[in-house]
Amino acid sequence: TTAQQRVIAEIGADMASPHPMHRLLQGDVGSGKTVVAVASALRAIEQGHQAVIMAPTELLAEQHWQTVQGVLEPLGVSAWILTGEAGTVERRELLAKLAAGEPGLLVGTHALIQEGVVLPKLGLAVIDEQHRFGVQQRAVLTRSAGGTAPDVLLMTATPIPRTLALS
Repeated sequence: TTAQQRVIAEIGADMASPHPMHRLLQGDVGSGKTVVAVASALRAIEQGHQAVIMAPTELLAEQHWQTVQGVLEPLGVSAWILTGEAGTVERRELLAKLAAGEPGLLVGTHALIQEGVVLPKLGLAVIDEQHRFGVQQRAVLTRSAGGTAPDVLLMTATPIPRTLALS
């Protein structure tokens, strides 16, 4: 939509800035926030960075994953999902790729902030329904960037006053 195009351009300008972006994207359920997040993630990946989309539930992470796969697979861009359901071998292989700094988009739940998840080239952290995560949990995700503050995009369908104030 025109609004999505405008927001993607604004986010792109923010991400090109020398200062880390901290932006709130508010829209109704089904308004296309995930598409905006994926477009923003592609910008980070083009620069050799990693990007993540963290969702509060496995169901929401799976919904994001469906959108991500549909967009990134035809482009040949690496994309992964990490939830509590991941098998041990699958998880170990994924964590090795991430720790090596392989560019791509990781979608997941609280599993993204568990011990052992290292994202040394994190360029963009998208946090969906961020009010469902604690301050410490969000900080763990952004600290995994190895000393540099990543751009942060918060998404919500229901902004609460605290979210608006922080943004």
